[in-house]
Amino acid sequence: MLTRRAALGLFAATPLAYALTSQVALAREPEVFQNPIAINGYDPVAYFAEQKPVEGSAANLVDWNGATWRFASDQNAAKFQANPEIYAPRFGGYCAYAASKGYLAPTIPEAWTIHEDVLYLNANLRAQELWRQDIPGNIKKGLANWPDVLG
Repeated sequence: MLTRRAALGLFAATPLAYALTSQVALAREPEVFQNPIAINGYDPVAYFAEQKPVEGSAANLVDWNGATWRFASDQNAAKFQANPEIYAPRFGGYCAYAASKGYLAPTIPEAWTIHEDVLYLNANLRAQELWRQDIPGNIKKGLANWPDVLG
């Protein structure tokens, strides 16, 4: 769990992390997810279908790209299995705003955005607010940093 102090430290380090990050654009990002239980056990399909975070169940699991995904229902699991790239969050489930600044940060379920049919997650509500100030620009910066930011 990310503490408030750690989160503030991450945001304080943003300018330095951004300055040290290369700006190499890639055509396609690798699928690297931050946890063995993807997006902290929340159902990625629910963000699209219900427009809110919904915790997944251990009864509805799908293994995909090195992570286990949890779903609130069998129907959501089936939708994901049929086309996981549609539902999986960009930047491996890491904070999209942090990726745009050249570093990694874990996410919380409540800080999310769907933009042009792609799910983006954020570290906290402040990061979500900053992300939403320039979504296209932040996407471009994040893609330029990805996957180099993974180390």
